[in-house]
Amino acid sequence: MTRIKVVFWVFCVGLTALWLAADPILTHTAPFAQTRLSLINYTGIIAMGVISVAMILAVRSSKVESFIGGLDKSYRLHKWLGVAGLIMAIAHWLWISGPGWLATLGMMAPAPRQQAGAVTATQGPALLRTLQNPARSVGQFCFYATVILVVLALLRWFPYRYFLKTHRLLAIVFLILVFHGVVLMKTSYWSHAVSYVIVALMAAGTVSAIIMLFRRVGRTHRAVGEIDAVTTRPDVGILQVGICLKDRWNGHDAGQFAFVNFEDGEGPHPFTISSTWKDDGHLLFLIKGLGDYTSELPTTLKVGTLVTVEGPYGRFTFEGRHQRQIWVSAGIGITPFVSRMQELAVHPDGKTIDLFHATGSRDIEPVDQLRKLAESAHVLLRVWVAAEDGRMTGEDIRKVVPDWKAADIWFCGPAIFGKELRDDFGSHGFPVNSFHQELFHLR
Repeated sequence: MTRIKVVFWVFCVGLTALWLAADPILTHTAPFAQTRLSLINYTGIIAMGVISVAMILAVRSSKVESFIGGLDKSYRLHKWLGVAGLIMAIAHWLWISGPGWLATLGMMAPAPRQQAGAVTATQGPALLRTLQNPARSVGQFCFYATVILVVLALLRWFPYRYFLKTHRLLAIVFLILVFHGVVLMKTSYWSHAVSYVIVALMAAGTVSAIIMLFRRVGRTHRAVGEIDAVTTRPDVGILQVGICLKDRWNGHDAGQFAFVNFEDGEGPHPFTISSTWKDDGHLLFLIKGLGDYTSELPTTLKVGTLVTVEGPYGRFTFEGRHQRQIWVSAGIGITPFVSRMQELAVHPDGKTIDLFHATGSRDIEPVDQLRKLAESAHVLLRVWVAAEDGRMTGEDIRKVVPDWKAADIWFCGPAIFGKELRDDFGSHGFPVNSFHQELFHLR
């Protein structure tokens, strides 16, 4: 989380600094019309900058994922950038339309015609001047489209299958906005670094938008597979799905996940890979019925059905700095740890590992299987039942593991639970970069 916060703020502040270098409007007193024009351009530049980066992140580049620290972190940054773009787009629109409304209401004097003309910035090459009116017209349309599409993307109750379709429309809106931004950017900016940076960002965003529109996202990471096993575990609400890949798969590390497309009408969903890679083409997924779609999978999935698997993604790969590790899981969050223990059972790494697993009951078959797997991997398992032991806290873990400061903590479970533990350990001096957490929500 810290890295994506740094990336977000460094980018926004850096782009602002470049704008100030090109338009030092804040260093001297200027007429309102001139200040307004500068702020219209500033809000437009920031909006296009953050949306361009959001488009780049949407294509799931493995190099970008490595830099950000995992695809789940990349999508969280994508969300923040989308929200920032929405806010700046609204500010951009208000600077354009607001003074006219205030003048109509008698709250400010109408702008003289020549000052109003200054806001339109009709200077520059003849071609750009010719295109300015169409650029303004499409800009207003794109503003309303952006607000609607971004708000829909932020609504968790909006069905995932429709989210994928409407979110793809943002690529079309972005391409139109690139035209709007290039044509209407203040002419004086073209001799400054801000113009080169924003044009480069929009160019990269344009390539990403085209990749999205032609549905080429993750194309090189996809493999066709066939479902060869479907096992329902109603006692814990988990579905086990085995897939035999028919295409090349370069392998995966324990803790990584993949997008699995079980049906084209729904689209791909991310699931943690529950099996270690044995170079035999087999993958196992443990799927918890947490929504309408995943709850229906036990009745819709059939052996022999062809599916598409895209990945692997994620950096929840247990590569810590310390020889001691503390694992904490809750519910279906045990999945990456199952995969890692399968790997350690064959290839031990010599690290001391304590696994705290929160579940509803100790006396169920999956817990017995987990105990056997932990024993084979030389992992010390502690099953935590809230009804008997109370809600697990950082203090409970520290009592069991006295040398917790010399450990890496790996957490997978509900986001709120993870935040509570991270804050608890942080308040006791635990370094933030040693607390590793998979972010469940990719939207």
